[in-house]
This record gives sequence, structure tokens and C-alpha cells, in this order.
Amino acid sequence: MNTFPQTERLCGKMAVEQLYHTGQRFTVWPLRVTYLPLPVTEGETAMSEVLVWAPKSLFKHAVDRNRLRRLMREAWRLGERPILPCRVAFNYMDKSIASLDTLRHAMAKAIRKLNERIQDA
Repeated sequence: MNTFPQTERLCGKMAVEQLYHTGQRFTVWPLRVTYLPLPVTEGETAMSEVLVWAPKSLFKHAVDRNRLRRLMREAWRLGERPILPCRVAFNYMDKSIASLDTLRHAMAKAIRKLNERIQDA
């Protein structure tokens, strides 16, 4: 499915704080991935919640931050999704704006690594 519905977006201050305080991290350049596996209950659909973020400290112009967020969402939308439900934050770390191809490659690698880590836990 190549959509990015509202139900798949991570929003809410408490959920984001919980993710960053108790979640685990790894890096796939130029992305830092923070994730928190969610418990699976009967009757629920297994869907991940995603947050994409580009720092204001690296990109002073909102146009650049918006472009990076749009590219990261597109890379997530076109990539394979994690098998198990989790909350995931993708933080952009490079000082220059990457191309969509670079981000798609990094996102695919990050999702594979995320699947491995969630299944091992």
C-alpha cells in the first residue's frame, strides 16, 4: 500500500515523549531511528506510527526542513513497512539535503534493521 494515512502518523506529546525517553536507537546515515515496539493485542490491526523530523539547528529555513520531511515521508511511503507494530521516529542528521534516492536507500536499510530488532526482542 503506497499511502501515508493519518492513522500511521505519530502525534501527541505524551506518545512522542514516551518514544524518546524509553525507545531504543540506531543510526543508518543520514537517519537516526528511534523506535519503541508496541504490544500486540487480539483484534487490533498491526500498524506502525511514524514521526519524521529535520532539525532547525541544521536547517534555518523552513523551506529546507519541509522539503526534508516531505522526502522522508515519501521514502517511508514507498518502502516496505515494519511487520510488527511500533512507534518510530526518523531524525535527519546530515548538514546537506539528500536526494530522494539516497533517502529511499537509507530508509529501506533502516526498515530492514528495524524489522530484525523488533523480531529479536
